[in-house]
Amino acid sequence: MQLTFLGTGTSTGVPMIGCNCEVCRSVDDRDRRFRCSALVAVEGKNILIDAGPDFRQQMIASGSPALTALLITHTHYDHTGGIDDLRPYCYPNGFNIYAQAEDIADLRMKVPYCFAEKPYPGAPVLIPNSIEPFEMFAVEGVEIIPLPVKHYLLDIVGFRIGNLAYITDAKEVPDATIKAIEGIDTLVINALRHKEHISHINLTQALEIINKVNPCIAYLTHISHDLGLYAKVAPTLPWNVKIATDGLVIEIPD
Repeated sequence: MQLTFLGTGTSTGVPMIGCNCEVCRSVDDRDRRFRCSALVAVEGKNILIDAGPDFRQQMIASGSPALTALLITHTHYDHTGGIDDLRPYCYPNGFNIYAQAEDIADLRMKVPYCFAEKPYPGAPVLIPNSIEPFEMFAVEGVEIIPLPVKHYLLDIVGFRIGNLAYITDAKEVPDATIKAIEGIDTLVINALRHKEHISHINLTQALEIINKVNPCIAYLTHISHDLGLYAKVAPTLPWNVKIATDGLVIEIPD
């Protein structure tokens, strides 16, 4: 299995518009971050996790790979703002998306034309599939487990696919979720910044969760400019904790 980090930034991306901090002025490509998204290649399938407003640029930068399905963690704009750009993947039979029932309902309100019974010619045609926490589902034979986490007051999900657990935008990771991924090979988890945040874990909290899960290796994502320069922060982390960067490709053993 292979994971490509399409985007590792928070809702503003990095650099942030109007900011003149050292991170936003950095010429190091490792400090430039699209909104958070990932692509999992497994068993000949390409499974997308989230499609934010940078989705079109991410796909072009990745060589416009074929896509099998979209997994949605939650429907905040920085995770679903690129849904309309799925239209090239919708023909001839529509494109499968997997999300919690409340998120599907939200998308039906935000982009109703994507779910129309008689779609306008050329409009995206999305096929909704409802998922529930801890209830395994399969995408063309690839087994996936939704992992419940709290995003402030919002109940959202991460995903376990084989030896990979992908969690973003979490403020709380319940004990049941930690138990479900304990000892996994690869953990991807958000780490917004150093200071406390109302709806995201910070770096210290991310490291505490990583210690509980005890993966072989962990990657930090959904990062803001407030985390600091990659070159300064990366050397301070434990040996098995890495800062993910846009375009990074990792291999995950079976």
